[in-house]
Amino acid sequence: MVLVHINDLIGNFGKYHLWLCFLIFVGKFGVGLHQMSIIVLAPPAIYTCPSNSTCCERPVYDTTVFTRTIVTEWNLICGKSWLKDFTQTLFQFGVFIGSLLFGIASDRYGRKKALLVSAVLEMFTGIMAAFMPDYWSFTIIRLFLGLAVGGVMVAGFVLIIEYVGTKYRDEISALFHVPFTIGHMSVALFGYFIRDYVIFQISISVANLFMLIYICCLPESPRWLLANNKTFEAIKIMENIAEINNLPKDDIRLQVETYQLQSVNKKQKKGNALELFRNSNLRKNILLMSFVWFVSSYCYYGVSHYISHLTGNLFINVLASSVVCTCGCFLAIPLIKLIGRRTLVIILNITCSICLLIIAFIPEGVGSIIMGCIGVLLSFVSYIVVYLYCTEMFPTVVRNSAIGISSMTARIGSMVAPFVASLRPLGKWCAPIAFGVFPIIAAIICLLLPETKGVELPMIIDEDAEIERNSYTHKRNTVEMRDGNFKQVK
Repeated sequence: MVLVHINDLIGNFGKYHLWLCFLIFVGKFGVGLHQMSIIVLAPPAIYTCPSNSTCCERPVYDTTVFTRTIVTEWNLICGKSWLKDFTQTLFQFGVFIGSLLFGIASDRYGRKKALLVSAVLEMFTGIMAAFMPDYWSFTIIRLFLGLAVGGVMVAGFVLIIEYVGTKYRDEISALFHVPFTIGHMSVALFGYFIRDYVIFQISISVANLFMLIYICCLPESPRWLLANNKTFEAIKIMENIAEINNLPKDDIRLQVETYQLQSVNKKQKKGNALELFRNSNLRKNILLMSFVWFVSSYCYYGVSHYISHLTGNLFINVLASSVVCTCGCFLAIPLIKLIGRRTLVIILNITCSICLLIIAFIPEGVGSIIMGCIGVLLSFVSYIVVYLYCTEMFPTVVRNSAIGISSMTARIGSMVAPFVASLRPLGKWCAPIAFGVFPIIAAIICLLLPETKGVELPMIIDEDAEIERNSYTHKRNTVEMRDGNFKQVK
């Protein structure tokens, strides 16, 4: 079968790709702001009661650090203290649902439409949340905000990876997470200068209004267009990109039309989210990959929560944790370049597990904090790698659905993690053991996954082809997805 090498025609990384990265990275920055905003929206409150009792109807709050938060606005203390955590739980549940819904929508209706809808919804609900008059309306709006954030995350990542060539895919997949960590840092900056939660919420939402440019500038993925037989639209976009990148465009129409003609003659099957579970190999891959995502998110958020009190200063604490994550993004680049995806995920999970288990057997102090920080770093790098690994493993017709389902299981990990971190009163060893066991399991099941480093992104599922498991080469070769596995075409 003659395949079209899209990046041979539009370039691996040129001026157009740089512009697209800028667009998507701005959206990821907003994701970081909203994901971590709860730190400023609902910080611990210090208060006194007129009667010197522990709880009262009209407490007097200490406004030295924050003049107004959702805790002080709606008295989320004593019997209602659980509500400040519940608003973040519902937000994460929104991300959970959004990752799945927008992932499926992206495969069905296109990357561009899914990303546009989620971006507009994020801007609208972010500003709207600031003006909600009571706790429940605020929390419900944040649920929809989380749904939008989930869409921006999964659709944006897949779109950018489908544009960038194999040569630069490693670097871009790691750099994609840097805007998130910058957004995390910026929460401290916004919070330091804006101590009122209403103005803070408006400010971080207005910072996302730049995404309105998506309406006129965001392109569709040529891979998605070709996989869905929208040949002429794909040719038009590819010719435009080639021209911007100063590449010849004369052969684009001929190569694309030849590829599409052979695809039609072979009656290639269009994919959908259910195809991930109908096909035995795709089903195996998505179930195992989802568990790996769960573990990365579970350990990252859980251990971060466990060692969150590095200092008494909230702003320094936020900066410290975000700097660790930023270092992880840049550390991931040489690791991804040098080591295969499967091998790297196995190494990261085993090392992370060792660090977390050590915490259970050493005295609490500097040593446990260092081990915990290393564990956070390794789990975050693992999260970066599995993002790329999952994208390369599944064909275009179900890629966003696979990312959405995997991201959904990651949200489960982030929701469960704080409860596990709270096991400390039962014994200082409980939480480290509960976190440390899962990476070992993830490392073992990774042995059952195929290697994907250096492959051309597969576009279709070929059910008639012979299965060849775990095909891999460091050289650039043509690779097809066949029955959920990679088949190298000579």
